Amino acid sequence: MPVLRQVVGETLRGLRMRQRRTLREVSASARVSLGYLSEVERGQKEPSSELLAAICGALDVELSDLFGEVSQTLRREERLALINSRVAIIPGAGSARISPAPNAEQAHAAEVSTLSTVAA
Repeated sequence: MPVLRQVVGETLRGLRMRQRRTLREVSASARVSLGYLSEVERGQKEPSSELLAAICGALDVELSDLFGEVSQTLRREERLALINSRVAIIPGAGSARISPAPNAEQAHAAEVSTLSTVAA
């Protein structure tokens, strides 16, 4: 599951880089220290709403647009996590097949079958 501060930071960095602006330019315009802005972009610091507003102002981006992009990213990552949790890789003869993850009953039956094969 993604951490909100990391997604916010990655989104801010993406917005800044699309504008081809440096950390120094944006930090000066937002009146935020360069080091702190860098930590926010790397997801190491969770920015306050005031700080986000200042950074968005410096990037000439609406706060709602930032949150819209963050929301889309979170939704995409949550869906991928859900899909990955429903799929298990089952080893085959020299290759792997992807199939739906077994429920508890199927998993137990497969385990018993595997143990029987190993014991034989």
